[in-house]
Amino acid sequence: MNSQKIHIENFEKERKEILNAYRGLIRSIKNRSKEETKIIRKAFDIALEAHKDMRRKSGEPYIYHPIAVAKICAEEIDLDVKSVICAILHDTVEDTYLTLKDIEELFGAEVSKIIDGLTKIPDVFDENASIQAENFRKMILTISDDFRVVLIKLADRLHNMRTLSSMRPDKQLKIASETKFLYAPLAHRLGLYSVKSELEDLSMMYTNRDVYETIEKKLKSSKEVRNRFIRRFMAPIKEQLIKEGYIFKIKTRTKSISSIWKKMKSKGIPFEEVFDLFAIRIIIETPPELEKPDCWRIYSIVTDYYQPSPERLRDWVSTPRANGYESLHTTVMSPKGKWVEVQIRSERMDIIAEKGFAAHFKYKESKSSENKFDRWITDIRDLLESADENAIDFVNEFKLNLFKEEIYVFTPKGDLRVLPTGSAVIDFAYDIHTEVGNTCIGGKVNNRLVPLSYKLQNGDQLEIITSSKQKPHEDWLKIVISARAKQKIRYSLNEERRRIAEDGKEILDRKFKQFNLTFNSENVTFLVKFYELEGATELYYRIAKGKIDLTKIRSIEIKNGHLQEKVYIKEEVKKETKSPKTDKKQNPIIIGEDFKGFEYQMAKCCTPIPGDKVFGFISIHEGIKIHRYNCPNAENLMSKMAYRCIAAKWKSKELKEREVSIKITGIDRKGLINVLTKSITNDSNITMKGISFDTNDGLFEGYVKVMIYDTSHLDTLITKIKEIDGIEDVIRHETLNSSDL
Repeated sequence: MNSQKIHIENFEKERKEILNAYRGLIRSIKNRSKEETKIIRKAFDIALEAHKDMRRKSGEPYIYHPIAVAKICAEEIDLDVKSVICAILHDTVEDTYLTLKDIEELFGAEVSKIIDGLTKIPDVFDENASIQAENFRKMILTISDDFRVVLIKLADRLHNMRTLSSMRPDKQLKIASETKFLYAPLAHRLGLYSVKSELEDLSMMYTNRDVYETIEKKLKSSKEVRNRFIRRFMAPIKEQLIKEGYIFKIKTRTKSISSIWKKMKSKGIPFEEVFDLFAIRIIIETPPELEKPDCWRIYSIVTDYYQPSPERLRDWVSTPRANGYESLHTTVMSPKGKWVEVQIRSERMDIIAEKGFAAHFKYKESKSSENKFDRWITDIRDLLESADENAIDFVNEFKLNLFKEEIYVFTPKGDLRVLPTGSAVIDFAYDIHTEVGNTCIGGKVNNRLVPLSYKLQNGDQLEIITSSKQKPHEDWLKIVISARAKQKIRYSLNEERRRIAEDGKEILDRKFKQFNLTFNSENVTFLVKFYELEGATELYYRIAKGKIDLTKIRSIEIKNGHLQEKVYIKEEVKKETKSPKTDKKQNPIIIGEDFKGFEYQMAKCCTPIPGDKVFGFISIHEGIKIHRYNCPNAENLMSKMAYRCIAAKWKSKELKEREVSIKITGIDRKGLINVLTKSITNDSNITMKGISFDTNDGLFEGYVKVMIYDTSHLDTLITKIKEIDGIEDVIRHETLNSSDL
């Protein structure tokens, strides 16, 4: 009886605490109507009933979680009432008996759609990296539908991080690492600075607890000294602001623990030498039309009292950041010899800085901010269009391209363009238009001719030079860094590949007719397996490129227009000549695009290509270098440093162009170079990357850099060049290069 009484008392106590939590949520929702309050209560009652038998890892009733998430949405992200309702209900469809149809009948189609978006997103955390990345990709897919889905998911993650202490240590570490890698940068990109800072700090608390606690302790012990310093520093400025009639408030923002640690690591300094531990924020009440002049007037007041650092001025009032952030930042020297950062902004700017893109709903007149957000959504759509990109590559690309700092550059007419830091001329060309990018051959930066790879600087003015004969090259993917440019280049390359494959398909069709074969999927599939390829498109592409020997079809039994299985006996593989010794105990390096084991690169001294017998050499600073066995450096490496040599082999299915240098000698005659270049580029359909020739007493010696698939491709080219009248010898060129050791 006693235990039953205790149980009833506990139940009543929990019920009261839950109702108090709900009332706290209601108080946090400003400017709600009576009707909206009724709908919120309805959502709460339904969620409470649905989750009544569920508990969190901490043992508390599960309903606390959706209430807390809803409160974060209302109070910290400033989302609308519909978002709050969705946050209360966000786990009901996934975890309880309620269906999307139930939600739609009770709350309407819009709420149902957002809940559907949240339900489709599983927790990103997973033991398997590719599944984890795929789940993140699913979440990003929802941004272009209704970005409130992602904001609610961020609120969900923030509350989970705040209550992570109840999880197992291994789960804490993995979830914290994922939060730091994906969710914190996403919050930053959406302008949610306080959410981003807290996520980073909470992540650090679980991934680097000792350092976190040390910095936290030092911040607490120096708090009173900091506060006294700030009061003295601001006294004359406050007096002048009051004198000039400004209505203002002053906030102090202490640098987050994770940001302090980043600064300590990047600068190699102790805590005591981090000068920007805090920033002083002056927030003024002023109408939109006076925001800019008032911010600069207050800047003038601050710099009347304290000397500014010109290098540390940041004008995001004239040119807001891509996520809508507006503020005027300056760093000034205090009388005590300390640098102090001062941030000047209006109330509207402060709300946007704290609440991010969600705040733009309140300021519809801010067209520039809406356009920047639309542009970001466009970039996301560009990334999502890369259907052939795997999920891990997508996450890396997304993080790399959309969370980078920006630079500001100008068109010839003075229009402003915002690009990721590190962008090249070709990034700018694609930012203007896809066709401009596809045909770009160079640019003029500040009236100076520059190549495609030129890295842009803040304030550069660009003019793009195009040619109708230009088309995208695979090398461009190594130059560009913007999501848009990479996606458009990949698309063009795939289109070109498909066009070439169509030519190959026609060639195969003609060959089938020659052998009285039916051109159908069964015969094509047979050949795909026969040549050990990934699919029909790859087969057609290789046929067009002359990489498939179709005469082998004669060796296959043909019956009634069909190729027959397993009658072709492959030729015996010739025994390989004995190669120099490498470390057989280690697994060989597999050289190919999907290789994940080690960082490796091709040695410049011998430029290996598929078909070459190769080995890996572990260099001191640059990872593993791949050398040919007949490389000029091979003997030296094998004899003196055999312990650093490891076996390597090519991924046989890969078809990728690589740069090779060939040396050509012969008798000089008029027009020879024209004949030679025509033979290489037109007749052999090979890309030339460079050419240089010297003549002496009627003889010439030249070097040509070409893009080659493999050794057989190179041998075919060499044979063709040797057929030209006047050419005496053609050999592959290599140089001794000590940097490859």
